[in-house]
Amino acid sequence: MSLVLCAMNSDSRKLDLPLWPFITLDLLFLGLAFLMFKNMNHPLGALEAAEIILCAVGAAICFSLPFLRRNANDAALAQAEAVAGAVKEIQKLESVGQQINLATTQWQGVQEHATKTVDAAREVADSMAAEAKSFVEFLKKANESEKAHLRIEVDKLRRAEGQWLEVLVRIMDNIHALNLAAIQTGKANLIGQIGQFHNNCREAVRRIGLVPIVVEPDAAFDATTQDLFEGEKATDDSKVGQTVACGYTYQGQVVRKPVVLLQTGKTVKPEGHAQDILPGIAS
Repeated sequence: MSLVLCAMNSDSRKLDLPLWPFITLDLLFLGLAFLMFKNMNHPLGALEAAEIILCAVGAAICFSLPFLRRNANDAALAQAEAVAGAVKEIQKLESVGQQINLATTQWQGVQEHATKTVDAAREVADSMAAEAKSFVEFLKKANESEKAHLRIEVDKLRRAEGQWLEVLVRIMDNIHALNLAAIQTGKANLIGQIGQFHNNCREAVRRIGLVPIVVEPDAAFDATTQDLFEGEKATDDSKVGQTVACGYTYQGQVVRKPVVLLQTGKTVKPEGHAQDILPGIAS
């Protein structure tokens, strides 16, 4: 910009139109484009990119206006010189034809120069439009690629969450079976210790959103919220006798219904592994 201004100042034919308003508008548009690019979220959206490009186009237009005005002044000056020469030499019939030819040649040169300027401006506009379209397509592809990557990561996290939730529920099932075994021994000290350990484990998993569901004895059996142990059959007046496996909810969603024995059903002995008598976690 400084080189162009020096060339303009060195020109013998100075512009009548002051340059500082155009330079100020040019700087304002460029500053606005820079602030928008700096403060906008990245990657840029199509609308945000279009706003920055419009600011750049406005800056280019403001910067080119003085030069277009200079071309117009040059054309007007050339035409005025041709007319003045024609008036001075009108009495010299021999040179009238030459003056007319000179004025015509100068006018053609100005017209050709103006045509070239218009063609150059059109090429610049087409190039900017193509670059803007390419940039928008690039942003769209980058956005789609990022979304696909995020979906893959979310799926991985969900699978990992399901795996550790399944492991945690199986651990709690074994602890529940251990507590049932302690109760059946009838030893108060053992029942108290295992019961406290069982409650502490329930409180620990409750902090991460895994809440156990235990059905109280003598409660009416509800097939919509409870599952029967294998071999059990319920009637309309069946009541729960014992909770074989706790149900669980995770962050408000049911992971598994509690498995119960009816009062008229068989009792489950705690010997052996808990997974032999407890159902697996629902996926």
